[in-house]
Amino acid sequence: MKKLTTLISAAVISATFNASAMAQDTIAMVVSTLNNPFFVSMKEGAEKKADALGYKIIVLDSQNDPSKELANVEDLLVRGVKAILINPTDSDAVSNAVRLANRASIPVFTLDRAANNGEVVSHIASDNVAGGEMAGKFIREKIGENAKVVQLEGIAGTSAARERGEGFMKAVESQGLDLLASQPADFDRTKGLNVMENLLSSQPETQAVFAQNDEMALGAFRAVQASGKNIFIVGFDGTDDGIAAVKRGLLGATIAQQPALIGEIGVQSAVDTLTGKSVDKNIPVPLMMVVK
Repeated sequence: MKKLTTLISAAVISATFNASAMAQDTIAMVVSTLNNPFFVSMKEGAEKKADALGYKIIVLDSQNDPSKELANVEDLLVRGVKAILINPTDSDAVSNAVRLANRASIPVFTLDRAANNGEVVSHIASDNVAGGEMAGKFIREKIGENAKVVQLEGIAGTSAARERGEGFMKAVESQGLDLLASQPADFDRTKGLNVMENLLSSQPETQAVFAQNDEMALGAFRAVQASGKNIFIVGFDGTDDGIAAVKRGLLGATIAQQPALIGEIGVQSAVDTLTGKSVDKNIPVPLMMVVK
């Protein structure tokens, strides 16, 4: 009996050790949605970097639901991950998830969208304000002063939508654009189509569109194509679909982020922190404009 007890104890210790060892080299990524090519690229970049650095990575999809996002973080804390990369569904709502990780002393890194509250080690994102301004200036260059434009906005409450809109409004004012309307389409292609159809009906004089992501831009293009109008469309993100549409002349341009690089830098920042190295509070990822 004593020998059996010893064997059981040894097995328990071994299992505990193995679980601990696994947790030590596991980081996690919580993505707002994987039903979007941009975030799929971000995920793939993170996975590639984690593999190169010898770390396991768990990726969970929040399905654009803040409650699912919170449940995902709770699950990861139970699993004992050592760091969490999070692409928020909403910059305010994510604060509860961030604070939960803070209480567990798990370092948090935000990707693409910021968290408005809670302690974050580093925020890795493109300069969304600069990108929105780039889009507006390019529309002015192509269409001219007093160009009549509409804007398709992303998900209200996200830092990306707020910042891209802020940059675009700077260009509207500085470049003398005539903003006819600005309406949300939630970063979604189908909603981009539906909202653009309504805008074409209410604002038939529209000459150009700034869509705060490529998915909405592609939806807007379908609406414009069906209307038979010639309207200049600029997207944002530089997804594979968006760039392909630019090269085919369907979109005028896309302000290209580098989602895979955002994921890679996020993983590198987490590993640096876990190994005692310092990382910058904000890490900008370069933007570029893609044209035909």
